[in-house]
Amino acid sequence: MAPKMIVTDHPLSALDVARELAPPGIDMVTISADSPEFNAALSDAEYLVSLGEVTMDDAFYKAAPRLRLVQLLSAGYDTVDIEAARRAGVPVCNNGGANAIAVAEHAVMLMLACCRRLTWQHSMTSSGRWQGNDVASVRLYEMYGRTLGIIGFGNIGKKVAHMARAFGLIVHYFDTARLTEDIADGHGVRYRMFDELLRTSDIVTLHVPLTPLTRHMMGAAQFALMKPSAYLINTCRGPVVNEPDLIDALSNGTIAGAGIDVFDQEPPMSNNPLFSLENVIVTPHFAGPTWENQYSRFRNGFDNVQRMARGDKPLWVIPELR
Repeated sequence: MAPKMIVTDHPLSALDVARELAPPGIDMVTISADSPEFNAALSDAEYLVSLGEVTMDDAFYKAAPRLRLVQLLSAGYDTVDIEAARRAGVPVCNNGGANAIAVAEHAVMLMLACCRRLTWQHSMTSSGRWQGNDVASVRLYEMYGRTLGIIGFGNIGKKVAHMARAFGLIVHYFDTARLTEDIADGHGVRYRMFDELLRTSDIVTLHVPLTPLTRHMMGAAQFALMKPSAYLINTCRGPVVNEPDLIDALSNGTIAGAGIDVFDQEPPMSNNPLFSLENVIVTPHFAGPTWENQYSRFRNGFDNVQRMARGDKPLWVIPELR
């Protein structure tokens, strides 16, 4: 009998792409994680491919005694119960950088939009309040020659650095896994300590996973270190930033503005104070999903399933389980 692989049915996953790329010799079952049939399907499943919407606690692994691999289609893995996975001895893998280009592009888009006050320009123009060429009252900025600080230098951070250099940005990075100097040279970046990076950067962009160490790593004390002219970009996870502290920093001029794709609560409440601030550009946690990476995510995920099926070790196991 062919080994069974569950692919969860989620609005952010194109199942027609999954069916197109489905590995031969694997029985693929698509099912919603919140359906009554899901737990029953787990009983003989060897592989689970999902966006992390499944509650994977000890009860989950008990219901899936044959499970050999949990393959996430997302880069983030903050919903994973790492200790439960460790107790069950089941590797959990993320998407191998499948959405890294999309998120990097989105981060750069938010940088440009903040520096050029894009949504304000659109609103003024489309509402008939023409303010073109009024440089005295409208301050717009170029990115060329400014310093970009990247916090988190994994797949996404590296691609942001590559794109940023094309705009003439000077790129610094902070990561707990520091690069050797020759590798840093190859990426055209320089290491800075965390507080140093915050003090010296004109734009700070966040690309870290959400862990106990990174939760609220950006709060009032960190915003106070930043330049009053600096922008914050967050396309990783909302709780990496203390949202009330960010609102205060944006409201009182501690920092100049922010481009935000992720929120502390998702979806956010309609009266979230961030929505009423003119120096904020928001998007709905949509940095990652593009049509191109539907293929990349399923291709990487199914490749890992096939690797396990032939007895090889999986790729992209999350750091805590390596």
